[in-house]
Amino acid sequence: MPDQTTVAVRMYNVGFGDCFLVTITRGLQVWRMLVDCGVHSQGRATINGVTRDISDVVHTVIADLTAVAAAGSPPHLDVVVATHHHQDHISGFAVDEWTSVDVGQVLVPFVEDTSDPAAQALRNSLVSTATQIHGFIEAKAQTNSGDLPAPLALASALAANSMGNAKATDRLLSRNGTQFKNTPPVMFVPNRDPAKNVIAVPIEGVSIHLLGPSRDPKQLALMDPPVSAQWLQLDPDQHPDDDDETPTIFDPIYVVADEDVQSIPSELRDARASLRLTQLGTDDDALLDAAAVLERSVNNTSVYFVLDVSGTRLLFVGDSQEGAWEHVLDDPVSKALVSSVAFYKIGHHGSHNATPKPFVESVLGQGAYAMLPWGLVKQWENTIPKAELLTALAQLNTHVVRADAPVAAPPAVVVDPGLLWSQVTFTV
Repeated sequence: MPDQTTVAVRMYNVGFGDCFLVTITRGLQVWRMLVDCGVHSQGRATINGVTRDISDVVHTVIADLTAVAAAGSPPHLDVVVATHHHQDHISGFAVDEWTSVDVGQVLVPFVEDTSDPAAQALRNSLVSTATQIHGFIEAKAQTNSGDLPAPLALASALAANSMGNAKATDRLLSRNGTQFKNTPPVMFVPNRDPAKNVIAVPIEGVSIHLLGPSRDPKQLALMDPPVSAQWLQLDPDQHPDDDDETPTIFDPIYVVADEDVQSIPSELRDARASLRLTQLGTDDDALLDAAAVLERSVNNTSVYFVLDVSGTRLLFVGDSQEGAWEHVLDDPVSKALVSSVAFYKIGHHGSHNATPKPFVESVLGQGAYAMLPWGLVKQWENTIPKAELLTALAQLNTHVVRADAPVAAPPAVVVDPGLLWSQVTFTV
């Protein structure tokens, strides 16, 4: 009889952020992957009345890896995936304790590739735009004795989340004297060669299928899904016939026409120019609009992948939004991989625009396990996670495990007694 295979997904309770440890075991073979490690500055977890710093989470992850390492060997991860450069996904990699961990390979989105001019044009525009928006807001805070109206407080949080997280990125890319214990090879996802976007894991029957982000600038530019794909109710003055139009929070002067989009570099130059940031400094709502669109642009660079374990498929989407989902669901092969998955990492903490309605209603299937990495951020307490999304998942008998309120359901779901993590295990 062949050895039994188990797949365990451990979600660390970071708060409003992602940190997942995946362990595949077959006999004496063990393979481990960490997907993200970060928390939003305003959404750290509070456990038993104590606010948890991201360094506490990193210490827990490394302690768990150390406990299972061979005697005399350092803690080890076969793969680290950093889905995108938002603070709530990678800020933990800035913690120096990672210098004790040996890593086999790092996967990051293609926008981090410093040897790719098009990729750097995209990333540099995103980061510099975030920095400029944040600078405008800081200047306003100084003139208002540090007090910010609600739109600017939210814009500040969004912009800070998108500002690049330099030390964490340095660790992931082994540069500027910051790295893991070793210098692991880095893959910029997706590879331009489609054949290289299926990575064989050294356990028979196990593979990683890298499905996103798209390199198509038009898909990267998509911000919000059509209303029919969102978990939002129609506004009173909106009609169902409007569903085919992609709504935008930008005024017309900020929109880049499709005919102007020729390539990533020129599209980003046009988009950045169209923001007209120097004209936004006196308009709180315009700053919030710009910060929100920036947030969505970075989300759409998320690494989106399926881990296939002998037919049991686990779906990780980072914070992918409309462009990334369209890229996957419009391709028959990719759509088949994300159909009837056993596990779904709920995208963007359950926001209205990160898990398309069509995916839940006709692709996800019945009885999946889903994990919701969430912690309270005051500005979003009434909007994230979206109640309609959770209701729809419940109607499919989806077993949703929330980081903020995990419930054990033996034997599949176990919860750490100290509420530091929750874990779902599949037997293949």
